[in-house]
Amino acid sequence: MDLPAAERITVTARLGAGRARSRGPIRRAPHSTRDAKGDIAMKAIIVCTSVSHGNTKRVADVIGEVLEARVVGPDEVDAAELANYDLVGFGSGIFLGSFHAQLREFVRALPGERRGKAFVFATSGFPEVRFQRFSRPLVRLLEQKGFEVVDTFSCRAFDTYLPFKLVGGIRKERPDATDLEAARRFAEGLRARVDATS
Repeated sequence: MDLPAAERITVTARLGAGRARSRGPIRRAPHSTRDAKGDIAMKAIIVCTSVSHGNTKRVADVIGEVLEARVVGPDEVDAAELANYDLVGFGSGIFLGSFHAQLREFVRALPGERRGKAFVFATSGFPEVRFQRFSRPLVRLLEQKGFEVVDTFSCRAFDTYLPFKLVGGIRKERPDATDLEAARRFAEGLRARVDATS
């Protein structure tokens, strides 16, 4: 993403059905590694719960590709390992207005301590509404655990939860190419802000 430095710090992606909200610059943790050229390489990991149709995993894989991040389930990562990363993503589908219980319980079990940067992402049959954002409770919980949540992203996805199953589900073709491109741009914005502060 080739933006002037001032815009890189406050970049906000809003493309197609995907939506992102920026919360400020990302600074590298002192334990960052160097790449083959000797430049500091951001270390990122994505903790993702994707249980119904693979929607959230598809989005996580696109974000992970841009950030060069491993995508793991909550049961595939040791909580202590998260301290080794500059940036940690947390995402799942939305079930009755909440992130998946497995992801919420993983975050609740984290010890409260000073941590690095984090972002939150979700897939849902319906968009977030301003007066009741489904990302807000997870963002607050992560902040209580010591993370600085720098950004959020959500997009529509195929949803067969509860009553929607009776009609074969909603948003059957989602996430689509536009949603995945919005996820890619969201991740590029995160990366650009990390690179701007290194």
